[in-house]
Amino acid sequence: MPAIDFIKRTAAVFAAASVLVTTVSCSKRTDPVVIWTDNPEIVSYVELFNLSHDNEKAVVIYKEDPAHSLPPAKDEVQPDILIAPFLKNSGTRKYFTPLDYLIQEKSISRASFYSKIIDYGVINEKQYLIPLSFNLPAIVFNKKDEELIKTNHLLNIDQIRDLAGSFNKTYKSGAYSSMGYAPSWDTEFLYLVTKLNGTGYMEKGNSFTWNDEALQSSIQKIKDWTSEKNTNTTSEQNFQFRYLYMPKYRQVTTDRCLFVYIPSDEFFTLTGTQSAGLAFRWIEQDGTIPVEDDIVSIGLYKHSKNTSKAEEFIAWLINEGTQKQLIERTENMKLDTVNFGIAGGFSSLKVVNEKYYPNFYRQLLGNLPSEEYLSMPKILPHSWNNLKANVIIPYLTETTNTDSQKEPATLQERISDWTKQFF
Repeated sequence: MPAIDFIKRTAAVFAAASVLVTTVSCSKRTDPVVIWTDNPEIVSYVELFNLSHDNEKAVVIYKEDPAHSLPPAKDEVQPDILIAPFLKNSGTRKYFTPLDYLIQEKSISRASFYSKIIDYGVINEKQYLIPLSFNLPAIVFNKKDEELIKTNHLLNIDQIRDLAGSFNKTYKSGAYSSMGYAPSWDTEFLYLVTKLNGTGYMEKGNSFTWNDEALQSSIQKIKDWTSEKNTNTTSEQNFQFRYLYMPKYRQVTTDRCLFVYIPSDEFFTLTGTQSAGLAFRWIEQDGTIPVEDDIVSIGLYKHSKNTSKAEEFIAWLINEGTQKQLIERTENMKLDTVNFGIAGGFSSLKVVNEKYYPNFYRQLLGNLPSEEYLSMPKILPHSWNNLKANVIIPYLTETTNTDSQKEPATLQERISDWTKQFF
């Protein structure tokens, strides 16, 4: 979805939420459960919760960066629950109450979850967070090219590279008339390759640490791909500029390229018209599919004033029947918001994905992610999106460019510059 469209719809949804906050607050003598979130879909969920509960009510307060908003300022409404990504880090987890007792007392079975997903919320052997949803990386192509793809569900980086290379064609002049895929077309793909190759980004104070041997190996792997299959980075970017100026989902229907990289939350929010004629494979390496970094989790604020009611909301939301209702409600109401599944991703509950998602997302029929393949990110700082955008992506863009003539700044030098700017 274009960024400006997302911003507009998010603003509209949270404007509606502000009305909901005022209405519920004024109409109930008891204090409602206060939820801090950056996820616009939670507004619809709270509406359904309020309609179905007489004694407990909830309200939503938008926070652009919930993980970075704790502790609350003295003059602002204090949260009971946070629903957001990047809650699992040293600067944030101290504000949450462990939820092991809630899982036991509210009949929330650990066996209902993907084991690796629910374990992601464990810190020091206690369940501080309950993951709500997650996403996965996918490589997308035209269905008419499916005969070229010999695997049914998965593709690894080497297979993508070789298939893309065999798709390449050139004019007599040597310029490319078609190019299967190029790493430099998508900076998120560059980042994904480093994750698949074991770089292991992990929180270290306000910054991060990594496996530099794996990172350098990833960079060389990308450069070799470009040099061996697509001549050089300039050729890749010239081709992209000349032919791939349309949205990703349309690029593979032009016969100019074979693949585009689209994470699950973007792919499954394409309209039926947009996704018609498209197919996909999950991207894996060495038997693992890396879960996207921004896992949406639920945390119970340590100083909640409505703990029992907050527990009721969490238990209601982490429930198969509720999530079935939420998915159906979004579909039946034909909401203007564009949403994939639960809170913009796969549900952390296996049964919800298996029983209900294929009914609404037909391409998932027989192609749901298998639990044993899932690989979780390590603990990342709450400023991870900022660090990635301003440190990692520029570093990867520069170091993987086969035509670069200057010595690039090291990753550590970029981290130091970033730290001076933000801390």
